[in-house]
Amino acid sequence: MIVGARVNPHEETDHQPARTEWFLIVLLLVALRATPVLTQDSKWDSFIAGGEAAYRQGDYTEAERLFAAAAEEAEGFGESDPRLATSLNNLATVYQSLGRYAEAEPLHERVLAIREKVFGPRHPNVAMSLNNLAAIYKAQGRYVEAEPFHERALAIWEETLGPQHPSVAAGLSNLAALYHAQGRYAKAEPLFLRALAIREKALGLRHPDVAQSLNNLAVVYEAQGQHAEAESILKRALAIWEETLGPQHLGVATNLNNLAAVYQAQGRYAEAEPLHERALAIREKALGPRHPEVAQSLNHLATVYHAQGRYEEAEALFERALAILKKTLGTDHPTVATSLENHAALLRANGRAEEAQELDDRAKAIRAKLAE
Repeated sequence: MIVGARVNPHEETDHQPARTEWFLIVLLLVALRATPVLTQDSKWDSFIAGGEAAYRQGDYTEAERLFAAAAEEAEGFGESDPRLATSLNNLATVYQSLGRYAEAEPLHERVLAIREKVFGPRHPNVAMSLNNLAAIYKAQGRYVEAEPFHERALAIWEETLGPQHPSVAAGLSNLAALYHAQGRYAKAEPLFLRALAIREKALGLRHPDVAQSLNNLAVVYEAQGQHAEAESILKRALAIWEETLGPQHLGVATNLNNLAAVYQAQGRYAEAEPLHERALAIREKALGPRHPEVAQSLNHLATVYHAQGRYEEAEALFERALAILKKTLGTDHPTVATSLENHAALLRANGRAEEAQELDDRAKAIRAKLAE
């Protein structure tokens, strides 16, 4: 699953552009079917399948309804049935996507307890749950709490699956993404490099998972101002994705976004703009016009317009993006806060300080609520 990593916030002046978002790609954070089901229940299977389809389409309201129904059904199977853990995990995943961390956290804690009891403390499925819970902590900025969970998950995968297993690469990436979020790039880089080496050896040089590792490594390089290195690696990742998954795959859109952000960081707006436009077109076609990832692409394109002084075009995109995010994620999601901050930066640059302050205050209220 793709995980958006917002640039560390800093104080904005009247002359600073809106923020862009970087996208690290990690696996196994919120996998929907973590445990194979040996016995079948048609009603439960229907709820799960429907919920997964709705989740992939960005219909979180329907996904929540179906996963909640699956969890209710699974409660009757007993605490040790893997279907209960899977149902609760899926429901928690939806809550996390909606920014409802207070509701997601106890579900992930319960899933972890079930899996530890059923499988023992050193099982790969336990590592999966540890990662899911760490993702909740990370999303709330609780990095100190997240780190030992990621470390424990990684240790379990290494012990049970061997140090060269692709799941170990995912665990390394997840821990590195946490370091990246904290600005600890010197610690993130070797983990991403090791993950890349594992995937290249296990999967070959032209595998999509290799492209994911390249993407992550490039984001770390770009964060340190190594524009040329980031650009080269992202181009290599883009070629792999287009060759293996086709030019319309969502991974291609993510890669295009990050490559465009490298160009933006250097003021190369004429090169960034068509990449953001292409990423937007891919997401609209694959996900429909009202998906959160479409809103993110609108936001990215708007930041390019803003940087070029094309304020009317930028504002229209910011407003459309914000409307999508509020409808799909709710008014208290951190991505909504980022969108408000970007819109505020545009208004401030356009001499509309009072309106900008109102949006900034709403963003601060969201972040304060999430920090409670």
